[in-house]
Amino acid sequence: MSISGLITALATPFLADGALDGEGWRRLLARQVAGGAQGVVVAGSTGEAATLSEAEYDTLLRTAVEVLGGRMPVLAGTGHSGTARTIEATRRAARNGATHALVVTPPYVRPTQEGLRQHYLAVAEQGGLPVVLYNVPGRTGCDLLPETVAQLAAHPRIVGIKEAVSDMTRMKALLALRGDGFAILGGDDASAARTLLAGADGLVSVGSNVLPGAFRTLCDLARAGNHAAAEAWDARLQPYHDFFTLESNPIPVKALLQRLGIGHGLRLPLLPLSAPHHAAADHLAADVGALEELSSH
Repeated sequence: MSISGLITALATPFLADGALDGEGWRRLLARQVAGGAQGVVVAGSTGEAATLSEAEYDTLLRTAVEVLGGRMPVLAGTGHSGTARTIEATRRAARNGATHALVVTPPYVRPTQEGLRQHYLAVAEQGGLPVVLYNVPGRTGCDLLPETVAQLAAHPRIVGIKEAVSDMTRMKALLALRGDGFAILGGDDASAARTLLAGADGLVSVGSNVLPGAFRTLCDLARAGNHAAAEAWDARLQPYHDFFTLESNPIPVKALLQRLGIGHGLRLPLLPLSAPHHAAADHLAADVGALEELSSH
């Protein structure tokens, strides 16, 4: 399956007691189908992967494959600080039916560019899934540079990159590497319009947990090169872009999901949305239905 268009980085719904909300997970998956999402990520950073047990990871991924399998790619977050553990997590994702592994740069350990190159080659060779590179230095303390990506892009099992650095100079360097076997995906909702208008293949979105239809519309307009309409639609989404950055992801998006009846809060050390932002969450949640209706797919 190709990876392009709108790909939702799914949040993980929990019950009030902190257990997985299985019913809420199925509703969230159904919301993505109804809204026109073209792929999902299970157990990435938005999914609070660091707090999940292996059994919970298996349950989330198997359910996503059961509900979405054949409809769209199901990417599994498999990145860890060590290469051997990343390979094992990727094999686990393959056993559970994932179509791709989304592999974040190893957090905390701060490898060199050559270390990153060897890490990703080992995962691609031994993990059993096509690999999508994931660069988000603000979270990992590790930056996968375009020249290193260029060395990796030729590998047949390394099929794309999610780039969360919103700098357009960085994005243009990556866009020069795109081709039939290597996709460039934006990883930042707020800069998605200009990234897609510049030629990116798709967006891995946080906001589309709540607004899959609206973000699909943004992707469609921008990928079609409709500058005026894409920019106008992006302006309509700006209050959501602003809201989703008020506190660390996925705190704000989970506040909106909870108001839509999906999940109850987060796992420590993350806390629910701070009280001063509750009014903004209430206001935006009340607008979700109308905005999705305008952008129904």
